[in-house]
Amino acid sequence: MLTRRFFSFAATALVAGLTLISTAHAGPRLDRVLDTKVLRVGTPGDYRPFAIKTDSGYSGHDIDLVERMAKELGVRIEWVPTTWPNLLKDMQADKYDLAVGGITRNVTRMRVVAMLPGYAPFGKVALVRAADKTRFTTLESLNQPGVRVIKNPGGTNEAFVLENLKAAQVSTHEKNAEIPALIAEGKGDVMITETYEALVYAKADPRLHAAFIDTPLTPPSKLGFMLPADDTDYLRVMNFVWDQLETRGALKQAADKWLK
Repeated sequence: MLTRRFFSFAATALVAGLTLISTAHAGPRLDRVLDTKVLRVGTPGDYRPFAIKTDSGYSGHDIDLVERMAKELGVRIEWVPTTWPNLLKDMQADKYDLAVGGITRNVTRMRVVAMLPGYAPFGKVALVRAADKTRFTTLESLNQPGVRVIKNPGGTNEAFVLENLKAAQVSTHEKNAEIPALIAEGKGDVMITETYEALVYAKADPRLHAAFIDTPLTPPSKLGFMLPADDTDYLRVMNFVWDQLETRGALKQAADKWLK
């Protein structure tokens, strides 16, 4: 009798277990992305060479990679415009599932969100006029009352300016992609940015010079894609997809195309 009851109980438990497995779900964000086949991607779209919005759409290093990620997931991308001041707020408001576009990995951000593995090591540098390249050779030379610094609001470049260039004449311009032209035209003297953006604009416009490229103003950091930290299954899968891109050479291909 005892043996018969034991096997009856075991069979019931097995059926219950199989039922539980068959109805199990991943985390809510991962389920939503895979069920709707839509990955909402936020980007300011104003930071060359990582993400820039033009009349024909988005292009850049990060754009290439996130499109490869979407293909690996079997989903399409829904682009969500955002700004640097609202980058974290919009993610916390669940406006997108992933943010890209040259986002610096740092403790402040990673306290409230997650980030994929870092790429594109960089430091803070200055974009100045080529005619001024001998004028601006130290941080102290930038931090002078007669130096006009133009910053974009909301990101780590603004934080650097506010912390280190307190003596300079600092103004704010809302559209990051327009600042290099303002410097070239003499409407400002300095734009604090990162290694790759400075190189892109200096290469495109002979009036500009990328200062401090070999000796950046800050210790090295890396960029990374930003994700909500509310679904461990989603984070696990997205990290796996990123690893797949690295294994298959997509990271190197994007770097060779956009960062050389």
